[in-house]
Amino acid sequence: MFTGIVEAVGRIAAVEMTQGDMRLRVQAGTLDLSDVKLGDSIATNGVCLTVTGLTGDGFWADVSRETLAHTRFGTLSVGEAVNLEKAMMPTSRFGGHIVTGHVDGIGEVVERRDDARSIRLRVRAPSALARYIAGKGSVTVDGVSLTVNAVDGAEFELNIVPHTAAETVIAGYGAGSPVHLEVDIVARYLERLLQFGSQSPAGEAADDGGLTLAKLNEYGFSRR
Repeated sequence: MFTGIVEAVGRIAAVEMTQGDMRLRVQAGTLDLSDVKLGDSIATNGVCLTVTGLTGDGFWADVSRETLAHTRFGTLSVGEAVNLEKAMMPTSRFGGHIVTGHVDGIGEVVERRDDARSIRLRVRAPSALARYIAGKGSVTVDGVSLTVNAVDGAEFELNIVPHTAAETVIAGYGAGSPVHLEVDIVARYLERLLQFGSQSPAGEAADDGGLTLAKLNEYGFSRR
């Protein structure tokens, strides 16, 4: 589990394709690895990777075919900058939102413009993910927890404050940049509940009546 608050910017130090999948070596920059051990998780551009080796200045991780199919890791190049965040601890301050490190798809920056000291981004999400992105909701972009300013179809707008731009890879974005997207996990579970309503996945009546849009309306949790 992660928060979407990037701790350091690292760089890809090596990319090895082996037996159909990938091994990555990441130079961790200023990320504190003193408490990291084999088997720990580190989000790398929003992708939860398991540490398989420590190199002193970074770590090795395996990238499965499933991860390659849903991310842009297959096009990573040596020297490319990546956002890094260690898995949160129970005692950590929860500064962002619930981030699993399971990328849902690849979006594309379609516009970048300056707005005073901030950067305004317009990002296009894959159509299958657009329904999970809501104005003033949360979305994870390359591992960064961000608030959605506005939504227009499959496109959404973000405001990047100077600190976030300086401490992440976002400062290097331009029109056409591909980005990893992870939508709010609450939206995914809510859709699943509404999908079946009072029916179980096996088609049997649920003994608790299930969650329906009517119930959400009744208790004020949706807009009519």
